[in-house]
Amino acid sequence: MITKKEVTEMSVEQKLQTLYQLQTLLSENDKIKTLRGELPLEVQDLEDEIEGLTLRLGRFNEEIEGLNTEIAKRNSKIEEAQAAVERYKTQLNDVKNNREYDMLSKEIEFQSLEIELQNKKIGEARRQIEAKQEEITVNSTTLQERRADLEMKKSELDEIISETKAEEEKLREKAKNLEMTIDPRLLTAFKRIRKNSRNGLGIVYVERDACGGCFNKIPPQRQLDIRMRKKIIVCEYCGRIMIDPELAGVKVDKLPEEEKPKRRSRRTTGTTAK
Repeated sequence: MITKKEVTEMSVEQKLQTLYQLQTLLSENDKIKTLRGELPLEVQDLEDEIEGLTLRLGRFNEEIEGLNTEIAKRNSKIEEAQAAVERYKTQLNDVKNNREYDMLSKEIEFQSLEIELQNKKIGEARRQIEAKQEEITVNSTTLQERRADLEMKKSELDEIISETKAEEEKLREKAKNLEMTIDPRLLTAFKRIRKNSRNGLGIVYVERDACGGCFNKIPPQRQLDIRMRKKIIVCEYCGRIMIDPELAGVKVDKLPEEEKPKRRSRRTTGTTAK
């Protein structure tokens, strides 16, 4: 096992080489994750949608229950109003003057209007119940479809995971062991760079006089510094750590040297005598 002292005493060349090995392992792991494609996100989206539909159905059922309770209360009011109408009609037979008659007639009219109002409110509530039941039917159908989709997507994802799980765990273990041999500050910087890059590359080699990450041209002097392997050098454009292709064990195609224009020979022309 490598000690902290040995990690600190590693040369820049060793640090770069180890870091590139780590990048290779992590890139292989990224490829495995890429095989899953959008499946994990699709599964998560379906689970979220199913949860939303389930909550919506629950809310619709609660609202229908509340509307049925409201209808029951309004029916009770109708029964009370009808009983009052019957009672007032009976009392009309025993009136002694016009004043009592008018008063009872107004009460009968008021209770009749109350019955009409409650029936109107009951009708509105029943229409709301019908609309919500239609929503329940539509959402229930959608929920069944989404559950079927989720089951299929989960099955596909589980199959891919089962096929790649052993390899992924092996790569993860190798990467973990390799991380222990890298200077903590350098490792932290590498992980930060890798996290911020779209392709997950934290260290890249020079290819065709350009950065292997952002493909911007690297000045000759900086390329020379990278080949010297005396210090950690990062790309001034993307911030990725740079490594000499030879140190990374990569063969790269070199740009063909541009042909220099041939110098034209000067011809001296003689002066003519006047």
